Formats: sequence, C-alpha cells, structure tokens
Amino acid sequence: MSSRFSMMNSKHSKIMTIILIVVIVAILILLGFWAYDVYKEYNTFEDTEQPVEEFQHQSGMTNNNTQTENNTIMGNVTNPYDNIGSVSENVIQPSSGVQTYKGFVKVGRIEIPKTNVDLPVLAEVTKESIETSVAILYGPGLNKPGNTVIVGHNYRNGMFFSDNKKIAIGDKIYITDLEGKRVTYIVYNTYETTAEDSDYMTRDTNGAMEISLSTCTDYDSSRRIIIWAKAE
Repeated sequence: MSSRFSMMNSKHSKIMTIILIVVIVAILILLGFWAYDVYKEYNTFEDTEQPVEEFQHQSGMTNNNTQTENNTIMGNVTNPYDNIGSVSENVIQPSSGVQTYKGFVKVGRIEIPKTNVDLPVLAEVTKESIETSVAILYGPGLNKPGNTVIVGHNYRNGMFFSDNKKIAIGDKIYITDLEGKRVTYIVYNTYETTAEDSDYMTRDTNGAMEISLSTCTDYDSSRRIIIWAKAE
C-alpha cells in the first residue's frame, strides 16, 4: 500500500514538474514576443528619424536659392527630408489670417478616404512639425496652379502617411485651403524612388493644380513612395 502511494506521489510530482516547465516555457515565449514588439517599435522610430537626421547635414534650401517658374524658392534640394531643420524660405505662408495647430502654422487640410487620413497641412517642414502632422515642402501652395509637395512620416502603424502604399491610381484626395475651398484630386501616378530623386518636385504641370505626396517605404527609410494627383 505504501509502495503504491509512493508511486502515485512520484507520478504526481512528475506531472506537476512537466506542467511547471510548460508554464515557464509559455511565459518565456510571451516575453519573447513582447521584447520583439518593443524592439520593432524602437527600430521603426529610429528608421523614421533617420531622414530627419540626414536633413541636418545639408542646407541646400537656405543657400544658393533660385527662383522657379511657380515663384517658389528652392535650392539644390535632393529629397523631401534632406534639409529639415531650416527651411523657412520654402514655407508657404497663409494668404489671409493665421491658423495654428499645436503651435504650428496651418495652411489647410488633407483627406484621403482610402487610408482614413484626415489631417491639417502645416506650412513649415521641421523635425517637430512632421512629428505633429504632414507639411508642405515645396510648391505654390494648396489649391494653386503648379505642383505642391506634401511630406509625412511613415510610422508603419497607420499614422500620417504610413498607409500611402495602399493608395492606387483613381483614388481621391481632398485638399481644403484656408479660404475653405475643397478640391478633389485624382491619383494618376504612384511609384517608388530613391531619396536622391527630386524630379517629381519640379515637374511642369502645364498650369494644372497638382499635389505630390512623399513618404518613406516600409522596408527602407532611404527610399520614397511618391504619389501624383491632379485636381478634378
């Protein structure tokens, strides 16, 4: 009887040991997933900050400036993020009245139904402003003839321009300016390019109102997703 009890007790101990090991392994796996998520989030933040840091190394938009056909000052800028930090000469200031958003001058609003974007468009591109919303880097201004470039971060989490990769030809983008005019823009070109490519910024629209959206790709912060859209 005693021997049978000892065997049962020993068997019970082994089962409990196995259960304990399984629980410990499960906890370690959960901790591993949590650590990976934290690491991924940290790397995502670092990736989106990289273009801003690169921007500090140049001053093309404040030195050797030239006047373009659409009366917007632009120097030897190479891409939308290369000169963040001091771009006041390229800022589009509101023509009447000053509206602000979290301390930054606001020049309008952008709505992209495809990606559930509804954001104020800021006048000045700085490290802090594009951590707050999207902003104009280049062009004549919202709802004006010519090409206006709007840049925003890709945080890989749905914020700002994170889902621009989902935008397709034929999708609509709505731009509202400070005068309250809401214009529909139809996407007609989307592509990926290098950070050094700036041809899309200075392209001739033949007098049409156009916008270009620029953000980093998901997998490489040195590459850009570019979207062209023309007023309907």
